[in-house]
This record gives sequence, C-alpha cells and structure tokens, in this order.
Amino acid sequence: MAHLTDMSSRILIIDYGSQYTQLIARRVREARVYSEIHPPTRSVEWVREWNPTGIILSGGPNSVYGENVPTADPALLDVAPTLGVCYGMQLISHLLGGEVIRGAHREYGRDEVIIDEGEALFAGFTPGERTQVWMSHGDHVEKAPPGFRVVAHSGKQAIAAIRHESKPILAVQFHPEVAHTPRGSEIIANFLFDTCRCTPDWTPGAFIEEEVAKIRAQVGNARVICGLSGGVDSSVAAALVHRAIGDQLTCIFVDNGLLRLHEREQVERTFRAHLGIDLRVVDASQQFLDALAGVDDPETKRKRIGHTFIDVFEEAAQSVGDDVRFLVQGTLYPDVIESVSPTGGPSVTIKSHHNVGGLKPDMKFALIEPLRELFKDEVRNVGRELGLPEEMVGRHPFPGPGLGIRVISDVTQEKLDVLRQADAIYLEEIRSAGLYNEIWQAFAVLLPIRSVGVMGDERTYENVLALRAVTSTDGMTADWFHFPHEVLGRISNRIIREVTGINRVVYDVSSKPPATIEWE
Repeated sequence: MAHLTDMSSRILIIDYGSQYTQLIARRVREARVYSEIHPPTRSVEWVREWNPTGIILSGGPNSVYGENVPTADPALLDVAPTLGVCYGMQLISHLLGGEVIRGAHREYGRDEVIIDEGEALFAGFTPGERTQVWMSHGDHVEKAPPGFRVVAHSGKQAIAAIRHESKPILAVQFHPEVAHTPRGSEIIANFLFDTCRCTPDWTPGAFIEEEVAKIRAQVGNARVICGLSGGVDSSVAAALVHRAIGDQLTCIFVDNGLLRLHEREQVERTFRAHLGIDLRVVDASQQFLDALAGVDDPETKRKRIGHTFIDVFEEAAQSVGDDVRFLVQGTLYPDVIESVSPTGGPSVTIKSHHNVGGLKPDMKFALIEPLRELFKDEVRNVGRELGLPEEMVGRHPFPGPGLGIRVISDVTQEKLDVLRQADAIYLEEIRSAGLYNEIWQAFAVLLPIRSVGVMGDERTYENVLALRAVTSTDGMTADWFHFPHEVLGRISNRIIREVTGINRVVYDVSSKPPATIEWE
C-alpha cells in the first residue's frame, strides 16, 4: 500500500489499457499528489478500503460493446470524485444510461474543442474558448447520461466533456495527460484541487520521512544487506535505508567485470568516504566471464548474469553474519508495471528486469524495496534530498547486466575492454560539450560486424561501434538525441583514433517505440 499517512491525499488510477496511463500518474504526482495505478479487477470493497481522495478511469483500446472487455461496478462512481478519460468517459456513459456510438474509424491526433462552461474541469477557461487537445478513440458518446451536462464539444458538435449536475463525476473524450494537450495539466489540477480537494503534500521530504519510519518498524534490530550497483536506483535505496537504520546496513558491491571505466573506484569513493556506509567489494569478473562464454542470445545473457550475481551475492552475504534478515532492492514503479500486466491480463516479456522476478524462490531474505512506488525522476529528487552528490544522482540509467548486453555477440575480455574505452570517450565528450544533462541515456554498442577501413595507408578489417543517445522522461518512450554534427564528428574521430580495434562509428536514429533503448 502507499507510503502515506491516512490524512494524505491519494488518487487511484484504474488502468483500462491506455498507452498513456503512466502519464496520468506522472501528471498527478507532478502536482504533488500521490497516485497509484491498479487494474480494473479491483473490487469496490478494495477501493473503499484503499480510501482514494479521487479516482481516474484511464483510456484504453476497447469498445464498451466488446466481449470480455474491462468494465466497472457502477457503485465505484459513488466511492470518490471520479474523472473518466476517453474509454473512461465512454464507460461512465455506458454504465449510467448514456448512448455510446461505435466509431466507423478511429479519431487520432490533434483537435480543437470548444469550452461550454468555464467551471469545474475548465475553471480558468472562458466559455466559447477553443483549446487544443489530443484525441485517441474509436467510439464516442452520442448522448450524455441522465443528470449530466455537456461542458465541452468539438467543432463537429461531438461531445468532448461532460459532468454530473450534482455528483462529482466528470469525463473528457480527449487525453489531458499528454503534452499535445497544452492546458491538460490545468484540467487535471482542477480535478485534483477543485473537485477532489486534494492537499499537495507528495514531496521528497515527506516521502523520506514516511519511508524511514516504515523501514525502522519493518527491520527492528535485524541486519540488512544491499546489492549496490553504483547506479541511481540502488544508490538512493542504500542511502535511504542507511538514513533509517545506520550501521545495521551493509552494502555489497559485486564487480562483475561488465562495468564502465573506473566505475568500481567511483562507487568505493562515494559510499565509503561520502556516506560512511559499510561497503564490501567482491571481484567476481572471472566468474561472470566464464558464465557468459560462448553465449550470444541476449535473454540467456541476462539470465546467466542474474543467476551468477545471486550466487556471488549470497556467498558474500554469508560473510556479513547470520543475523541478516533483509535485502534492499532498487525496484522502481515502472519495473513493477512493466513486469506485471496492469490490466491483469497476459503481458509480453520484452526483456527480463534485473530487479523483479529474478531472485531464487528459496532465498532466505525478506525484501525491502523503498523506491517501489517511485518514477525515475522522483528517485533522483529523493537522492538530492538525501544529500547524494549530483554526479551520482544525475547519472544516466545503466542496465543491471551492464556491458554484457552492449556487446552484441559472445562476451570476451577483449571485446569488453574495447567497448569500455570507447564508451568512456563518448561520455567524456558529451560532458565536455555540456550535453550530458539534456540526454536521458547515452552509451556505445559493439556490433558483431567488421568493416574495411584504411589507417596509415594500410587496409584494416575491424569492429563497427554504434552510438546511442535518447531523450525521455521515464524510459517508457524515447526519441533519439539530435547531436550537433561537430560533436558527433569529434566523438567519432577520437574513438577511431584512440581505440584499437574500431575503424567505423555509426549513430542510431531510431525512437522507442518501435525500437527499444538498449539494443538487447
């Protein structure tokens, strides 16, 4: 359940399968109100017990007239103020006696709606005003349910928003949560603060205070271990648990030989000197190389790296003492949502997450996952509040399997050394150009391709290196970063000149979707 006192505001988001559901949660949290995403299979009794300040029904790809589509008990609409978005609006209308018409074709993209009433959701808007919105729906509401007023319409006289005349039930046929609806945050804020009377108390400081109290209550006098990777998530999780229980925490850093240049030294310096945490370092690079020998399938790589990590980690944990009862993991909210289908149905495994579902079933430790309800940007803010250095808090994401999945073939020490050196030059040049903080993630990938080149009047036949850099807010969607040409040129020249074994550099200009951010 949420890390909140009973007095705090919280919004329950029922996920009907929209690609934008996480954006709704983020927009609510940006307004400093806590939100959680749950499937439509939650019972009304469960929702009442959860005690939401407000409920948002998300969009989704289904038709209310389809077979076996997610629905809702009409009693849900009496639990708390409710906002329906797209499919959520059609569902409210369908449940309460309105008329929903099957769409002959899907309405998708930018549109304009005309505001009929400048109050409730549209407080601050002028009646008759036109505002840009983002549409994404097939069916539409032809006739509002009894007791509802139409408060916005599109130029085609289609119903764009409705509200109940006496109950706090509102709905819109567009997506206020996306950037393409410029005043969408205003509309969401009107629902949160005017309709639901929420208090904006979801802050990093409040989260830390609540979490510290919870960790202390959960742990008591037991010892706790944390697998430290040096990345943002495990670093913030370790710092937060250390704030709660101090010397009861021991961090174990496994050097798997798949790290970036000087990464081990940086972790040792930060956590021993800066935070004063009990840190044990285990050099297991040869074990990981042995486990990866001859393996080129990315999913097999991830599993072998994960299993080897657990073996090494468990052996190291035994040396800490017999009274260790808890294990800290830096699991984040998107990990949880991606790994378990939010609609309660089957979900496709895109890749195995390093932090979720990879642990052995007979593991003797109970889990502490203090960041389980946070998005990445929230984790960074908590880290800053805890006093972690910006060079650590602002670091680009780095996958648990490390460089093992950035060598697109079988992994050898020679290939890792080549990739490590090239990756370090890439990041160094990005920083010196002042671009590091504009990029969500940047990394190099060693391809299983060799190409002909010429160096010093001699023919070469060496490796091709791909560079990847993307912009994103949470890694769920991403666009490739538009480097100034002179910066890309400088990076390419340095890598080819300084890294033996590479004679060609290419840049990846694909977005997510359809591509993933990592190549494997």
